[in-house]
Amino acid sequence: MREVDLRYPTCPIRNVLARISDKWSLIVLWNLGLNEKMRYKELMLSIPDISHKMLTNTLKHLEEDHLVKREAYAEIPPRVEYSLTKTGKSLIPTIEQMIDWAQTNFEEVVK
Repeated sequence: MREVDLRYPTCPIRNVLARISDKWSLIVLWNLGLNEKMRYKELMLSIPDISHKMLTNTLKHLEEDHLVKREAYAEIPPRVEYSLTKTGKSLIPTIEQMIDWAQTNFEEVVK
């Protein structure tokens, strides 16, 4: 589990944003929000510029933070599916607002 900010251990803004503001977390969450369940390979294909290591680490951290659920099936070959938890699903409207804002303001921001 990722550590809380020891300087501000009770600050929800610092501690929650630190968990989802890396390069990949919001993109992974968004893709899972578009689909009820996704297998690892499907996530890799939906985010073509992410490495295997980064996707694995991102999924692990999002699972530790109770935003993503990992379900492994005892089959041959093994099957693992990822989905959003209730908490993860509650973040999707905020991510949608951020995407809308980014699309509206992209040109101004990159000037």
